Amino acid sequence: MSSDGAYPRFQLPLEVSPIALERALWVLVGLSLVGDVLTTFAGLRLGLVESNPVARSVIDGYGFVGMFALKGLAIGIGLVCRPLLPAAYRSIVPAGLAVPWTIAVCINLYVISTVL
Repeated sequence: MSSDGAYPRFQLPLEVSPIALERALWVLVGLSLVGDVLTTFAGLRLGLVESNPVARSVIDGYGFVGMFALKGLAIGIGLVCRPLLPAAYRSIVPAGLAVPWTIAVCINLYVISTVL
């Protein structure tokens, strides 16, 4: 079986270079990291419990600094693996970090809003 290339190809609605997209995603990584840590600790102050057992043990043992170190480890792994990808696909690394952390921020904000 072969393909003659007649398949739909996804394109962004705006003309964005891979480098510009990756930079924007790294900014989102930074914002979502800070948002996740801040909303997590705000929830903990309100009596909520961290559901991730790894994060819970890091928070119990090292607090705020430990949480940033855990996030830094995830970013470090992404940066180490990034050069292994072709340049056009390197934006998947910050996207893979930013998307779950942004979702976590939204969930944290929702849970906090139900407590207040």
